[in-house]
Amino acid sequence: MDLCGPLHHLYHDRILSLHLKDRTAEGGNLPWGQGKTPIKEILQLMQKEKWTFPADIELEYQIPKGSDSVAEVAKCLQYCKEALA
Repeated sequence: MDLCGPLHHLYHDRILSLHLKDRTAEGGNLPWGQGKTPIKEILQLMQKEKWTFPADIELEYQIPKGSDSVAEVAKCLQYCKEALA
């Protein structure tokens, strides 16, 4: 469901949680902020509307050499903080 589209006000009360990941138009997974998913806009809409369902960080992209899953999730969390600042 497109939370940023016009129907979000009709169905938000049916959403139990979101699993967010950033993707290319072709469906490949990328680090947050590098794909086509409007993560920033979704988070800002949740904040604006005061929706309280959880939004989970989905770490499904290839972890870069020299990094690990904890560091990559921390980058996604930082992206969230900046989007909501």
